Amino acid sequence: MIAVQIAARFREVFLNGSWISTNFKTQLEDVTLEEATTEVGNLNTIALLAFHIHYYVAGVLNVLEGGSLDIRDQFSFDIPPMNTAADWDAFRSRMWNDAELFAQKVEQLSDNELWNVFTDEKYGNYYRNMEGMTEHCYYHLGQVVLLKKLVRGNR
Repeated sequence: MIAVQIAARFREVFLNGSWISTNFKTQLEDVTLEEATTEVGNLNTIALLAFHIHYYVAGVLNVLEGGSLDIRDQFSFDIPPMNTAADWDAFRSRMWNDAELFAQKVEQLSDNELWNVFTDEKYGNYYRNMEGMTEHCYYHLGQVVLLKKLVRGNR
């Protein structure tokens, strides 16, 4: 099934893959709250990029669970305050859990369902959106890797 392959690619970038040598979980596991919220010039912080990616994963997961598409691009960087290490840990835990749930829901899609309209014709089909999620993750994972090096002084 195509959906099983899409879910596997998503898990690779998010949770456990090493095809490109890393993944979100590996990159964020050892990042402290201080590092995650450190600003480098006018770039987004690691925490903000992690929030942004999770915002979309959680929003699309809601659709896969039978809900509506309630996320909006304009709110995708509206990170709530993370004041303590416990806040950062809870956020990452929620990220990993939602990513695994997302992958599980994608795996359950039939090949026929992948070609159905995703909530509205303007968004294309499920296939486009599920593949797009993985592509979006890879895009921002590269940014996180670079920011982590900058924050830690590994230029």
